[in-house]
Order: sequence, then structure tokens, then C-alpha cells
Amino acid sequence: MMALSFLALLGLLRWASATAVDLQSGVSNKVFFPIVLTWDTIAPDGFERKAIVTNGQFPAPTLKLNQGDEVEFFVQNLLPFETTVHFHGINQEGTPWSDGVPGLSQRQIKPGSSFTYRWKAAQYGSYFYHAHSRGHIEDGLYGAIYIRPDKSVERPFGKITTDAGELEAMLAAEEKTKPIILSDWRHLTSEEVWEAEEATGLDAYCSNSLLINGKGSVNCFSRETIDQWTTPAHKMVLNGTRLTDMACLPPTTAIAQGPYQHNYSAIPPGLFEGCTPSQGPTEVLKVDPAAKYASFDLISAAGISTLIFSIDEHPMYVYAVDGRYVEPVLVDAVMLANGQRYSVLVKLDQPAGDYTARSVIMGLNQINNATAIMSYTGPRSQTKPSTPYIDLIGQGTTPATRIFNSTGQIVPFPVETPAPKADQTYVLNLEHYNASYRWILGDSSFPLSLEETHPMLFQNPNDVHKQERDLTIRTKNGTWIDLIFTVTAPPVQPPHPIHKHSNKFFVIGAGNGEWNYSSVEEATEYIPQNFNLKNPPLVDTATTLPTQPGPTWLAIRYQVVNPGAFLIHCHIQVHQSGGMALAILDGVDKWPEVPLEYRVAAGIAEAMGMHKSP
Repeated sequence: MMALSFLALLGLLRWASATAVDLQSGVSNKVFFPIVLTWDTIAPDGFERKAIVTNGQFPAPTLKLNQGDEVEFFVQNLLPFETTVHFHGINQEGTPWSDGVPGLSQRQIKPGSSFTYRWKAAQYGSYFYHAHSRGHIEDGLYGAIYIRPDKSVERPFGKITTDAGELEAMLAAEEKTKPIILSDWRHLTSEEVWEAEEATGLDAYCSNSLLINGKGSVNCFSRETIDQWTTPAHKMVLNGTRLTDMACLPPTTAIAQGPYQHNYSAIPPGLFEGCTPSQGPTEVLKVDPAAKYASFDLISAAGISTLIFSIDEHPMYVYAVDGRYVEPVLVDAVMLANGQRYSVLVKLDQPAGDYTARSVIMGLNQINNATAIMSYTGPRSQTKPSTPYIDLIGQGTTPATRIFNSTGQIVPFPVETPAPKADQTYVLNLEHYNASYRWILGDSSFPLSLEETHPMLFQNPNDVHKQERDLTIRTKNGTWIDLIFTVTAPPVQPPHPIHKHSNKFFVIGAGNGEWNYSSVEEATEYIPQNFNLKNPPLVDTATTLPTQPGPTWLAIRYQVVNPGAFLIHCHIQVHQSGGMALAILDGVDKWPEVPLEYRVAAGIAEAMGMHKSP
């Protein structure tokens, strides 16, 4: 262990030194970032469990870069099982073999083995890296990425003010931006959750706690409190029953679990009920009022829940979404689906003191929250506790509360527009697959066993298509693609956060009801108000509408610019594990040649055989 600690410390010091020089000079460079993964006992919410620890810490360390940097991300796997690392939102243009998806772009990293991901930080903004093997993201492998924009990139702060001093303060705040990673946390390991789903047939949609930068506590609300905050929407789904002592929808809720067979006797404690309170640490966000502004990169690494975030008495300017600038919007709270990132500016103009930052579940699956403290440095003048913008179920405490929702509020800065017409259209259905915990995206359910197969990227795409016809779609390089996601009902389905690997996409339309059209062009003849081709959001993660009371649809458009095998999937982890994923073979006419070192690494992994997670 001493040798391991020295290696991790040496790597971190090397990275920290290089980054400090890079960020001051603004010159792109080669950045070596080593991580060592271990399976250790931690207690982020006061309850001890085994988890993935990265360089001795949780969450994993932040990777700071300059736009244009060449990255060498070295992984030493000392876990008792195999895993991979994905760089969420990084386009991997020209490096599809570094996308980190087992069965598509690489073989898994075996216990005791290492792997080097190489890619270019071509984009600016907020991203994060996380495990992409089985459910390991829920075991703690996630860390922030911040890519400092090149000096030539225009900032959107002039849309907020023309005052030179204010603009200077905003730029300085962005330069020192800090990540706020929001997540939910389970006391069962991801493999134990998967085994419980298989044994019970149930969709495991509840967590034990929420964390802010890896810190939180287990809240066990009184029955009176749970009943008080049970909304009419909850009651409709509950159909005469009550939320559990974890303030969670009970597993017997037919409208949520669907008409499938279930074995309730196999439910382990803590999956839906059995709340035991525990006290963990509280995150403190230090801010200097002399700086006038603070910048935070809000990152949802949640496995299950849609979250809403606010800082008492401090409105936020949302100035970037999924790593790309947008026209700033002043709001009091921000709603984040799994995988989304929002960069915000906070004006530090209140009496110096401590203000509560709140993360709250938005949705019918559960009532829960976590808090942190934004603390002013220097002399204090605050005279009373801070006043919240949101309550325990994520609703505004007053009618004036402004809640940012990505639907209709994102205007890219500067505006980019998609092609007026797509070359191909795929209609992809999202629904259960013969069980509450199994799902489809398209025509079939993407099995976890595909993570153990020879990577699709290393094969002839024509052969891949024949072998896995229902699990892939194929595109040609340079073409524009429309993907229409149709969400069936009943049973009730939550909003599904759809994430596409490799490149951002335009969200061009959404609506309630059946999708009965052959193309977007046909649909716009009947429902033009449901589409936006002038200034649509440009993101890498977008949510479908909830199916209540009927079906919904979401339309996205993207251009194929990076040939390779990439995944598109729901970022609710149990839905992805349950099969809500699809392989997109982009640019099959310009299929890339995989470098020898990656082919060799895959061959070695195959020869070593497979290891199952504990």
C-alpha cells in the first residue's frame, strides 16, 4: 500500500504542477493524468460500505485542462473486478477507441491491469468522467472535468452587463470555477442492486441519500412529514397506499412497476424501505465577497433521480449547458437530469455569512434532499438563517421562484442551426421489456453481456450489423440524422435522460401523444409549434417528457462527423443496465483503423478471460 500511495501522490503532483503552468500560460500541452482505482470502505453519508476510490478520494479528483490539450488518462485498476472509464460529453473526434464503452470501443480493464486513454480537449467547458462498466458509476467512480476556453472563444457575459468592472469579475470567476457534483447514493453496491432486481423483477428507483461533492446524510423523515409532502400526483400513483419510511414509492405500486411478475420476498432491506438515519459530513463552499461573483459547474452524477439545486437568497445566471455557452438566464433554482451539466454565476451581494445550498429530488419516485453551505470569507454581517427558494419536493417556496428547465430555455451562444432536413430518420421506442427492470431503446433490449464481447469498433461494421441487427443503427459520414424517441404509456414512465456519446445534438422538438409521422418534415405540417429549427438547444443529454397521462416523444438531430461505434442510452443507471441503450455505428463508409496498441490491449484482455464484479 505504501508503494501505491507514493505512485498516486507522484502522479497527482506531476499533474497539479503541469496544470498550474498550463492554466496561467493558456498554451495547450500534453497532460498526463494518472488514477489508481481501489475498492475501499467509505461512509459519505455516515453509513459504511465498499466503494470505488480514486487516488484515495471520493469523488474522484478533478481533471483541469486548457482547450486544445492532449490528454493521457492513465488508469491502474486495483479493483477486484474489471471496469472502464468514459469521458462524458467529450466528443472523442478521431479517437473513438478512447470512449470507454466495453463491447463497443474497448475491452474492460482487468484487475491488476492498466489502460491509457488518449484524447484531445477540443471543446471548452464542464464535463465529467465516470465508470461505464455495469453499474459502477453508482459505486463512486466519477470526477469533474473542466476545460478552460481558449482566449479566442467569445464569452456570453456581455448579455448580462456592459459594465467593465462586472465583466472583469465574471471572467475572473469563470477562471476559478469549482465543480459541484450532485449525486444520489445507495447502501447496496451496484452489483447487489442488479442481483436484487433480477431476484425480485422490480425496477429499483430509490436511493438512501443524496450527496453534494460526495458528502451528505441519511434523512429518515417522520411519517407526519412524509404524509405532509405527499402530493396529489404522488397519491394518484400510490392509489390508496403510502410512501415507505424512505419516502419512496412502494414496490407494489402497479402503475410504476407495470403488469409483470414480482417476488416481493426477495427484496433486501434498504432497497425501498428500512430507513436508518446516519450523519455524514457537510460540504462547505467557500466564496470571497471581494471577488463579486463565484462560478460553479453543477454536474449531475446521479444514478436514479432528477435533482433540483439552489443556493438560498442567491440567484444564478446559467451561462453554459453541457459544456457549451448559452444566452445567460437568471434563475433561482436549476433542474438537472442525470448526466447534465450547468455552469452558473452567483453574485456575492448578500450580507456575509452562511447560506444553505440545496439538492432536492424532483419526481414521484422519492422525497429526499441534501444540503451544503456556501460560506462567505471575512467578517460576518448575516443576522438570520437564510431563506430557501425551494421546498422539500423541489417546488418554489413562492410563486416568484424561477426554476430553470432545459425545455425551451436554452438558446446557444452563439446560435448554431441544424440542417433543414435529415438524411435518415430512426424512430426508437422506450418501454419495458417483459419485466419491470428490463427496458428497450429501439427494437430490443441491450444486454449487459455485450460488455464482455469483442469491441464492435474493432470489427467490420457490416459484420457487426449482421450479428446484432436489433441492437445497432448505421449512418454514413457527413449525413444528418433524426432520432425520434417515443415513450409509451401506461405504465407511468419518468423523464428519460438520453445521452449520446461522441457529439452534441440539436433538440428540435418534443410533444405529448403518439408519434404518427414518417419524418420531422411531415410532422411540422401538422404540429409546427412543437419544433424549433432556428435556435434549438445544442447538448449531449436531453430528457424525454414524462408519460402522464399518455405517451410522449422527443426529436433530436445531429450530423455524423466522427466515424466509430458509440452508445446512446438512458443515463438512469438501472435503465441502462436493464437494456435502454443502442449502439450507433456512425460513419460506416469511413470506418476508422484502430491503432495497434488498442488492438493489442483488447487481445490481451480477451486472453486473460473475464472477472465478475463482487
